[in-house]
Amino acid sequence: MMQKIQKFGGAMFTPVLLFAFAGVVIGLGTLFTTEVIFGPLAAPDTLWYGVWNVILQGGWTVFNQLPLLFAVSLPIGLANKQNARCCMEVLVAYLTFNYFVSTMLSQWGGVFGVDFSAETGGTSGLAMVASIKTLDMGMIGALAISGIVIALHNKLYDTELPEWLGVFSGSTFVYMIAFFVMLPTALLACLVWPHVQDGIRAFQVFVSTVGLPGVWIFAFLERALIPFGLHHLLYSPFYYDNAVVNGGIYAAFATQLPEIAASTKPLTELAPYAAFTCTTWSKMFGCPGIALAFYFTAKPEKRQELLGLLIPITLTAIFCGVTEPIEFTFLFIAPPLFIVHAALAATLAVAMNAVGVVGVFAGGLIEIASLNLIPLWANHWMTYVMGLGVGLVFTFIWFVVFRFLILKFDFKTPGREDDEEIKFRSKAEYRAAKQGDGAVALDAAEAENPYAVTAAACMELVGGPDNIVDVTNCVTRLRLNVKDETKVADDADFKSIGTSGCMKRGKSVQIIIGLKVAKVRDEFEKLM
Repeated sequence: MMQKIQKFGGAMFTPVLLFAFAGVVIGLGTLFTTEVIFGPLAAPDTLWYGVWNVILQGGWTVFNQLPLLFAVSLPIGLANKQNARCCMEVLVAYLTFNYFVSTMLSQWGGVFGVDFSAETGGTSGLAMVASIKTLDMGMIGALAISGIVIALHNKLYDTELPEWLGVFSGSTFVYMIAFFVMLPTALLACLVWPHVQDGIRAFQVFVSTVGLPGVWIFAFLERALIPFGLHHLLYSPFYYDNAVVNGGIYAAFATQLPEIAASTKPLTELAPYAAFTCTTWSKMFGCPGIALAFYFTAKPEKRQELLGLLIPITLTAIFCGVTEPIEFTFLFIAPPLFIVHAALAATLAVAMNAVGVVGVFAGGLIEIASLNLIPLWANHWMTYVMGLGVGLVFTFIWFVVFRFLILKFDFKTPGREDDEEIKFRSKAEYRAAKQGDGAVALDAAEAENPYAVTAAACMELVGGPDNIVDVTNCVTRLRLNVKDETKVADDADFKSIGTSGCMKRGKSVQIIIGLKVAKVRDEFEKLM
């Protein structure tokens, strides 16, 4: 079950990769069309406003069609074969489902307790999906329909039909079955989902009344689930769906940016729902504190070499919001440190909220600058300065706490190893060492491709192609399910080829590659 959940979590991350760029475009578009900041230049009747408004509306593409995007993206990671065709099948089936729901509600809305004449959005429980007025099932509904079609695709795509029915084979056969499956599914949605919406509204009220303790629990769990690859499942309903605010925090905050930029009211009053997009703070202020603790507790002769590891992975955390490279350097060596890290991350999130810093603070510095600092600095700079002060205090706390625990319990964090060199071998050195020892063969062109070399080295360390059940990836990790976990090499072996390590949990394996993981996966799949 854990393997399936991890694979699902990795597949869900595929569309999330688009959000960083979309967020930057929306942030800049909002900034340059805000008259309060740019004055008459940004008036609605100017060419400046018109050009930037075109760009801004294009930036909304991803967020305006989130359910459709998630539905179509899921097969990329979960379909066992012909992923591209499965994406097409899901698209058509999902649209068919929504047409069924729309027609049922337009004819018998009163029977289901739905006022179909109401405007979409708000508390109506209705939404527009690809210009279809339907139930607002958000990402959950899209993933459910996508999952059904993917299951049908995996089971039925290769079904052999009589020759005279050959035109109905493959994707056509899958869609034929999905069409009739969507009928009872749409009816069930009309019967059940309005009551689920009532429950969601109750949950929203509960979360809004819990206050800062709710923020602490959310931030702690978001970090604590990192080792299991399940943190995406926790934050996605908050950030991109209706768990806290209609449409998700990202979309709601981006929509409200002009109002927030023009107001001098506290951010906590203008956008209280944005208290939960608070995971940036441990990335920006916690990771530097951890890096400093590693440096000052390392053996003196290893500190210079250690900087070569710490500087890039710390900057990656700060600017890109990707923390796996630094977190996975100590997660398996000293798990208690990771629990402390999660607790400090949650406490910092609460402290930031307490001084009034709320907004879209979930990615790295690049994202938060475009969606927060740049458009909102004019009227809210004092709040951000206070937040900077709080963050720096916590950097010092992270450093002191980690340094104390590392020395107290003699954790073998980077630079303190007894028998391992801190400098990893290059991939070329690794392959030279493996020649004649069952190394995966690469041709001359592949040998010059660093991604192919990394993929081949990883392939060897996981037991070869015959040991692999499936492979997906998230933003930094290559996620595998294997047949025999005993054939998978140790964490140190994966570090020796230049990766940031490997996590093994039963037959589930996660190799921390970094931001180039998608290219490594492409080469890995070629070897399969």
